[in-house]
Amino acid sequence: MPGTLEKPPGPASEYSCWLPRHHQSVGFARRQLRTFLAGHRRGESLRDSGELILSEFLTNAVLHAKTPSGRLIYLQLELLPASLRIEVHDADPRRPAVHPAPEDAEAGRGLWLVSQLAASWGCHPRPGGIGKVMWALLEGGAR
Repeated sequence: MPGTLEKPPGPASEYSCWLPRHHQSVGFARRQLRTFLAGHRRGESLRDSGELILSEFLTNAVLHAKTPSGRLIYLQLELLPASLRIEVHDADPRRPAVHPAPEDAEAGRGLWLVSQLAASWGCHPRPGGIGKVMWALLEGGAR
């Protein structure tokens, strides 16, 4: 994706990149996650839930983060022995909250889905920086 600062994904256990605050970054990040996981034995078991969690975090950063113009979003993926860690950093210090969505609502269930899919997840201030880090640990069985 033009405007992305990244190192190419591969069979390494970590991947990170900077993304523009643009709706196209969400699809780009999902493709990067698929490529990252394709080189790993447990990748297929983590892919679908990982894509959903990543999409939710990034979509929130793109649509809802109140940040100065030009601020980028940082994505970090790490494959640990028993889990996949997904982190999305944005420059907005406000923490999201899970709210019950009315039955007829077309949106508002994303973080609830994250809470159901992830072994654990949360949000904390960026160390030494502006904004916050949304993170999730997704467990996947050995194949």
